[in-house]
Amino acid sequence: MAAPRCEGISQLVRVLGSACGLLVLSACTTPGVKQGAEGINLPAPRATFEAEGRLSARHGAQAFAANFRWQHVGERDSLELSSPLGQTIAVLSGDASGVRFESADGRRAAADDWIALTEAGLGWRLPVGGLSSWIQGAPRTGTPYSVEPGDDGRPAVLRQDGWTIVYLAYAPGEDATLRPSRMTLEYPEIELRLAVDAWR
Repeated sequence: MAAPRCEGISQLVRVLGSACGLLVLSACTTPGVKQGAEGINLPAPRATFEAEGRLSARHGAQAFAANFRWQHVGERDSLELSSPLGQTIAVLSGDASGVRFESADGRRAAADDWIALTEAGLGWRLPVGGLSSWIQGAPRTGTPYSVEPGDDGRPAVLRQDGWTIVYLAYAPGEDATLRPSRMTLEYPEIELRLAVDAWR
């Protein structure tokens, strides 16, 4: 794996904290709903979506909170992070050709993939291969998973790649389709909380 190309990676850590953990790159399929092996309604991840909301991340003694706006189009992702007061913290974007970020004060970094960027900047790996599916209430393709249904037949708990994703609430998007609106993601020593305020 090629080493990240960056200007002041230590400054990146101070500026972004745990923010890099929400960068995602994964392939998606055609929209729809399929019946899981256990009779659970599993939505097919959408190839294109936009989500806005709030996130918090904790790793050991580190903690971070921000608003986010996430645009996912095919294999390209763009994530804008802002403070609770609306000030931009950083914009992170990338696709299969590479990933990069630019902080509000102009600092930049780049790497071949999200894993390289987050491991170099934070010292720990985040679920870059799955979150664009998990945030939609679906497992990512390519690795085993287990899922527990809620009373309505929708996923309540999803386990994949060592992560446990708990879906706390669903809400309708612009097309009236119910999508996850609150969830937690846990991995040893890592906890993420997401609240999606708007789906498009």
